[in-house]
Amino acid sequence: MWFIYLLSWLSLVIQISFVTLAIAAGLYYLAELIEEYTVATSRIIKYMILFSTGVLAGLYVFEGFPVFMVGIGLFTNLVYFGLLQTFPYILLSSPNFILSCVLVVVNHYMAFQFFAQEYYPFSEVLAYFTICLWVIPFAFFVSLSAGENVLPSTMQQGDDVVSNYFTKGKRGKRSGILLVFSFLKEAVLPSRQKMY
Repeated sequence: MWFIYLLSWLSLVIQISFVTLAIAAGLYYLAELIEEYTVATSRIIKYMILFSTGVLAGLYVFEGFPVFMVGIGLFTNLVYFGLLQTFPYILLSSPNFILSCVLVVVNHYMAFQFFAQEYYPFSEVLAYFTICLWVIPFAFFVSLSAGENVLPSTMQQGDDVVSNYFTKGKRGKRSGILLVFSFLKEAVLPSRQKMY
């Protein structure tokens, strides 16, 4: 009796490990696709924002969701359109990015408050969170590293090719996810210096 119980816990740990590995591999592959096809990714994110806007309008009209919650959701989608204007270049210190992060927290707080007061089945609550709150920020999060691997011959507004190459293209000026991974690599793995 106890042996099969221990085996069930062992199998659960193995299954969770495989699911985690599969999710990590899928996210890596998705990030590679986003880096390869930035124009198509921008178009897909634009359609996701439009779909989310339509869903929010439908929730207001057909389900009677609160005006303030739907209005904040629509304003958040408007901020996402602002982030899309400079895609794949997303500066973590830009006002649009900071405002979108704040609005994600505000939207979650308002959704938790609403669903705590009104009863909806779990599948419907999960549908709201997935479509209106999680998909678009997740797409932007996965695509954060897409702007770091663009060739230096591309220009942003106000930059010429030479200054863009010398300021943005330096290895010491990394930002975003690569900066975190570089720091962790240096902190965890000791570097060996060659002796000549």
